[in-house]
Amino acid sequence: MYPYNTEYMGHTFHIPVLGLGFSVDTPIKVAKFGISSVASIVDDMLIERMREYHTEKRNETFFPISTKEHDSRARRITAYLNLMERLVREDFEILRNTPFEPLSDITRYFDLLPESSPLKVKYRQMLKTTDADLQSALQQELRAEMTSGSVDVNIMSKVDKMNLSAKKEPLPEEYSDALAALRGFADSNLQSSVVLSAGMNPRLYSYLENFDCFLPAQSGEPVKKLILKVSDFRSAFIQAKFLAKKGVWVSEFRIESGLNCGGHAFATDGFLLGPILEEFKSRRADMVSELFSIYQPALTAKSVIVNQAPEMKISVQGGIGTAEENSFLIDYYGMDATGWGSPFLLVPEATNVDNETLSNLVDATGEDFYISGSSPLGIPFNNFRKSTAEKQRLERISKGRPGSPCTKKFLVSNTEFTEQPICTASREYQNLKIKQLQAEELAAEEYRVKYERIVEKLCLCEGLTASAYRKNDMLKPKENNAVAICPGPNVAYFSGVFSLDEMVKHIYGKLNLLPGSQRPNMFINELNLYVDYLKKDIETHLNDLSDKKAKYFAKFTDQLLQGIEYYRGLIPQIHDQAETYIDRMKSQLEEAETRLRMLWGGKTQSV
Repeated sequence: MYPYNTEYMGHTFHIPVLGLGFSVDTPIKVAKFGISSVASIVDDMLIERMREYHTEKRNETFFPISTKEHDSRARRITAYLNLMERLVREDFEILRNTPFEPLSDITRYFDLLPESSPLKVKYRQMLKTTDADLQSALQQELRAEMTSGSVDVNIMSKVDKMNLSAKKEPLPEEYSDALAALRGFADSNLQSSVVLSAGMNPRLYSYLENFDCFLPAQSGEPVKKLILKVSDFRSAFIQAKFLAKKGVWVSEFRIESGLNCGGHAFATDGFLLGPILEEFKSRRADMVSELFSIYQPALTAKSVIVNQAPEMKISVQGGIGTAEENSFLIDYYGMDATGWGSPFLLVPEATNVDNETLSNLVDATGEDFYISGSSPLGIPFNNFRKSTAEKQRLERISKGRPGSPCTKKFLVSNTEFTEQPICTASREYQNLKIKQLQAEELAAEEYRVKYERIVEKLCLCEGLTASAYRKNDMLKPKENNAVAICPGPNVAYFSGVFSLDEMVKHIYGKLNLLPGSQRPNMFINELNLYVDYLKKDIETHLNDLSDKKAKYFAKFTDQLLQGIEYYRGLIPQIHDQAETYIDRMKSQLEEAETRLRMLWGGKTQSV
């Protein structure tokens, strides 16, 4: 018996942010069915066009917000979020009031719920009731207890370019990209959460306390909540303490696998997901207590009185692929929810993936998904070899014109050659950098390696939005239609196009979308990704290995070995798998350990 047995009224999973455009309007599609999801608010140009698209789709008049208007970025975001909030509310009310009949949306709403939901139990009771009056009463109770999914938003903390006025003068810091996006959310009608990812940004974190919506309301909970996407306990605790001192409470930690995820990959120094979850599980109560001891006096100083800590949830995402894994994470580790991201790229009802990219994903093998140096942010990035953006990048190189036109400038950061920052994926930067490289008169192999690092960078601002434009027939004349997509490696095991109902049923074990698959356990998949990651790093530094780097590799290796031992001890706790699965998992741990020891000669250090 697992140590936790939490009851949930609704769904126990959410759909995390998927790039810039793949989930930008997912809430409009799934929230009415009680499913929570996250939309990116990084690109206000995309957001403005999606607002126009959905406004006109409802036969309403669209009033544009020009970039020349004051605070246009924040106002565009607010306007789009208000539109999503209204459309979700209207669609949900229509659904709530439909009759309980076969194939109706309200019936679909309840069919999608997990069997463990008390709401689902009451729904089953209603269906079995033969007394018409009692059945009608139960239906009214069910309608009253239904809730729509949360319309959450994501801000990448480090994507925080400072902006200039129309006169090319620096604007105050509250007009930076991240702060303006936060203001757009804070000023909206949404009563939901902002998910901050990609590490800590003190300027952004400090800005949160300027908005009363993040302070406790009469219920003791903030009107708008804060979620941190984190990769380990230590960094999560540090960030939460910083915020607590400002009187801002972290309502949820979303733990994400360092490498077995989509988008940017924030690898740990060998800390694996299982041991990380174990630390959150064992230290959760103490963490809440300590954070509240910081939070309470910070609020008192603001004349806000709280007598108990607000709710703090913990969820996990990255590489989950089966109902058994989903249940284990919730039951054994006490997770409040799980995140299912990349598999939903194969669900056209929920996400914006154009037909060509969708077809390429369905036909892909594991070799087509890889961790690359494509991101201009300099952070490892999950890439897809068959994407049209990757094909375009190679074509431009073959024509002697590497790099991309830089139109949106969200990721400009390099001032190596210019006074104003430019993007390392831009044609301007790559041309200047290649000329510098040519002047160095390097040996052929060294030149090739450095050249590849320059031209590997990919334009993500356009690439990660193109699919949304293509799928919804929103492309403008001469607009770049090459799609960049960043699925996690887990999507390689899903071969097909699925309905929303099929994917949700798969998550809850009512349907198996991976029949006959020899897919390894999610923890094994992540472990192997880390061994591959370490192997590549070691090979890169073999010819110039410093003492510092050698110690780093030894510590990394030792941490992975400790993780392997942890998993050996965890296997007896896995009760819902066949003996052959357990034996295979043990064998895969042995194989990973052998590979790891061969990489670093078995030399480890005590951590």
